[in-house]
Amino acid sequence: MVVDKKEARDDDEKVTDLLFGALADPTRRDIFRRAREGRLSVSALAREYPISLAAVQKHVAVLERAELVSKHRVGRESIVRAESDALQRAHTALDRLELEWRGRIERIDRILDDDKGDS
Repeated sequence: MVVDKKEARDDDEKVTDLLFGALADPTRRDIFRRAREGRLSVSALAREYPISLAAVQKHVAVLERAELVSKHRVGRESIVRAESDALQRAHTALDRLELEWRGRIERIDRILDDDKGDS
């Protein structure tokens, strides 16, 4: 199967959007931080916030879609665990964006330098 570069880039952008969209919310960042410190049940997490259990479950679902956490059942509890490579994926995405923008700035600098030489 041949994958079009544009399709691969679009998929990569969707993954990046999910990742940073999930981290954009302070409650989700805190849930992720707590999950990194140790495995917690969704009900234990819910006791830490002034929101309903259903709201916490929705926040966890967003983090799951972004592959920042995983959830599994232990008896009657849903246990949330941070994914070990999640922060590395965020770091890689930011590095990629930095390289892209540095390249753009360098091209602008060259254009401006060329314009100075023409005047």
